[in-house]
Amino acid sequence: MTLWIIRIFFLGLCTTAGYAISQLRPEYAGHPWLGLLLGFGFGGLLIAVDEMLKGFSLRAFSAVTFGLILGMVVAQLIDHSGLFDNADPTTRWQVRLGLFLAFGYIGMVLAMRSNKEDFSLIIPYVRFTPRQAPDSLILLDTSVIIDGRIAELLEANFLQGTVVVPRFVLRELHQLADSADPVKRARGRRGLEILNRIQRSKRAEVRIHDADFPDETGVDNKLIRLARNLNARLFTNDANLVRVAELQNVPCVNLHELARCLRTVLLPGETIRLRIVREGKEKHQGIGYLPDGTMVVVNHAQHLVGQEVMVQVQSSLQTGAGVLIFAEVFSESPAPGNSRA
Repeated sequence: MTLWIIRIFFLGLCTTAGYAISQLRPEYAGHPWLGLLLGFGFGGLLIAVDEMLKGFSLRAFSAVTFGLILGMVVAQLIDHSGLFDNADPTTRWQVRLGLFLAFGYIGMVLAMRSNKEDFSLIIPYVRFTPRQAPDSLILLDTSVIIDGRIAELLEANFLQGTVVVPRFVLRELHQLADSADPVKRARGRRGLEILNRIQRSKRAEVRIHDADFPDETGVDNKLIRLARNLNARLFTNDANLVRVAELQNVPCVNLHELARCLRTVLLPGETIRLRIVREGKEKHQGIGYLPDGTMVVVNHAQHLVGQEVMVQVQSSLQTGAGVLIFAEVFSESPAPGNSRA
C-alpha cells in the first residue's frame, strides 16, 4: 500500500511538471492539457517499467550494468581497430550500431549468467568477500504457517534468522480466513494467529516480501523462484513442493520429515511410563500415545484405561502412518537407568 502511495505521488509530480514545462514553452502555452498529458504519460511509463522489474534485484541490476559497460568497451575497441576506416559514413554508422547493440547484449547476458567467482578472471588476484555473514532467511509457505510448529521452533531457538512471508502467501491466508467453508476459514484464521505470534516473539524478525512474479502460475512456483532469488531456505509441509524444489536445487525443509527424525526411538526391553487412554481393537488391549503422537498398543491393559502404568516395549512396526509400538504391562520395578519418562 505504501508503494502505491509513492507511485501516485510521483505520478502527480510528473503531471504537474508537464504542465509547468508547457507554460514555459511559447508554442505550448495555449495548450496546457498537452503538457498535463505528456507529464502523466511519462510518469505512467516509469511506473509500468517499475512494475515489470518487480522481481529484478539490485544484484541483477549491477550485473547487467557491468556487462553492458564491458560490452561497450569491447565494441569501442573493435570500432577503433581500423577495420572499417575505408567504409563510407552510412555503412560505418550501421556497423557501429550493430557492434554496440550486439556486444552490449552479449555482455549483459554473460554477466547475468556468471557468479562472483567469474570476476577473478577479469580482475586477477581479487576476491569479492562479504564484510559480514549474510542473513539467514527462512521463507514460509501457507502450510507450514497453518501447522504452527514453526513458531515453537523459533521461540525455542532451534531456528535462527529472518522470517520472510511473501505477500501472495499472506493474501492466500486472508482468502482462507474469509472463506465460506468453516474448515478453510478455521485454517486461515489459525495461520494469521501464528503469524501474529511470530511477530510478537522477540526471537525472530518478520519481513513481508512484496515480490509477486505475475508470470508464474502457481504459488509453489512463486515460492521456489523467490527462495532462489533471496538465497533463502524454504520451509513447508508439502512433500510435492519439496521434490520440485530439490529438482531445482533450492534448499527446502519439510517439517514432517524433521518431526519424524526427532521421534523417540524405543528398543525392545525398554520401559516407559504411559497413560492408557482407550481400549484397543482386541478385548484385552489398551492404547496409549507417546508425546510425539506415536501409538502404543499394550496387551492386557484394557482394565487400566485412564491410569498411568509402566509398560515394557516388545516390538515395533513401521506402517504408512508411522511407527506402531507393541508393549506389555511391566509388573516389576524397572532397573535403574532403564526407564524413560
